[in-house]
Amino acid sequence: MALVIPKNYKLKLLPETTEQAIKMVKTSFEKCLSQSLNLRRVTAPLFVMSGTGINDDLNGFERAVSFPVKNLGDRRAEVVHSLAKWKRMKLGSYGIAPGYGLYTDMNAIRADEELDNLHSLYVDQWDWKQCIQADDRNLEYLKMAVTKIYCAMKETECLVYETYPHITPSLPEKIKFIHSEELLEMYPAMTPKERETAITRKHGAVFIIGIGAELADGMRHDGRAADYDDWSTPTFDGFKGLNGDILLWNPLLECAFEISSMGIRVDKKALKRQLEIAGCPEKAELSFHKALFNDELPLSIGGGIGQSRLCMFFLQKAHIGEVQASIWPEEQMAVCADNNIHLL
Repeated sequence: MALVIPKNYKLKLLPETTEQAIKMVKTSFEKCLSQSLNLRRVTAPLFVMSGTGINDDLNGFERAVSFPVKNLGDRRAEVVHSLAKWKRMKLGSYGIAPGYGLYTDMNAIRADEELDNLHSLYVDQWDWKQCIQADDRNLEYLKMAVTKIYCAMKETECLVYETYPHITPSLPEKIKFIHSEELLEMYPAMTPKERETAITRKHGAVFIIGIGAELADGMRHDGRAADYDDWSTPTFDGFKGLNGDILLWNPLLECAFEISSMGIRVDKKALKRQLEIAGCPEKAELSFHKALFNDELPLSIGGGIGQSRLCMFFLQKAHIGEVQASIWPEEQMAVCADNNIHLL
């Protein structure tokens, strides 16, 4: 999206009060999330070794920030994009039981982002993962996890209102579930992003299922790497996909506002199938992928939830730079300053 400047934008909180509110939102939501999904906090890496397959490939084409490590003979390490696969390895090493899991504060650098109201070079999110059993690899379990996360969001939104009564809640009582194939049928003339806008504007909060597989028109709703989310398994509804995105309607920016990407993770059958579909079967030789094929990693569900995005939404900020410190194009900074948008 291009930079959006809301008409007559007014601060709901001064910058110094915003800093306190950010802490409150993060502390509250983190507690609700960990309790509802039985998660315990673990420490996360900022970087991993290149060539291991551990880093998240996101859509499969974003460049990781990398650097040589002198003490390792100049072998290259790379800053994480997310911890989708690292978390799964940690679940296995800790021997966590099904129904329980872990979460962490993930910090990343995504140098290829287009910088606007929602996108920053700096990414901060709660990365979480829960062990599941084979019988849990279905849409009902996915929807149950989404509903618990959404309830945590609602609880945090209520806390913001109790603390700052002039910031009124906007989330609907329930989140709407819809498959990306159904969206295509409803809005065949629209692009995927236009479909997201239409359905989120209508329902207020939506979980779009099935991100990554080709739809009936031969296109994908959005990209997903082949080796973490399961986007290719057929389900009882006749569609494919055990993953999706949580979108909220942002009345300030009048757009669909992605808060979380999540899903049931690939088992070895789905991994083999998706590597072939994506045209990268050679990844099967990487250490992470070998471990999965050898049944050394537990079945799991997981995702990432944007910390700054969540704060931006609940505190009704117009730009993500109002709730996190990053760098921005000089022209964008000047436009924001002229319109009462105070970037940290």
